[in-house]
Amino acid sequence: KAVFPGLQGGPLMHIVAAKAVALAEALRPEFKHYARAVVDNAHAMAAALSAGGLRLVSGGTDNHLMLVDVRSAGVSGADAEAILHTVGITVNKNLIPFDPAPPRVTSGIRLGTPAVTTRGFRKAEIETVADCILRALRHPGDNGIRQQLRQVTYALCLDFPVPGLCL
Repeated sequence: KAVFPGLQGGPLMHIVAAKAVALAEALRPEFKHYARAVVDNAHAMAAALSAGGLRLVSGGTDNHLMLVDVRSAGVSGADAEAILHTVGITVNKNLIPFDPAPPRVTSGIRLGTPAVTTRGFRKAEIETVADCILRALRHPGDNGIRQQLRQVTYALCLDFPVPGLCL
């Protein structure tokens, strides 16, 4: 009774099927390689951003995502989210521990590596993305640099299309 009907209105068969497919895929050896690549890419991203002068809240990452304090770049989390969006990089503004900024502004951004890993990115491409992030945040008002970075991210998207998506 705690699950059905309490938390679940009915056995939605499309959701049951989706879970079955996801669990079947997770049992395959390829999934283990994919999961390892996601974490390896996260480590590469964390190292590159840290080397570029941004502080990772936990000092690094052990999984697929990271929380980055962007104050050292002279921008807020909300500004970083907007700036990176203009160059084709999606992140979320995020509060950091003991954040002095209001919740709608924030001092951090959250980013992860599953989507780019699914596209086939490896360390070299991750380092390119990290460089784009660092350059965009260091030069928030430079439209010329933004245009250059947008071309870099666009080229990466062309070279590594979303699997199964034909454009």
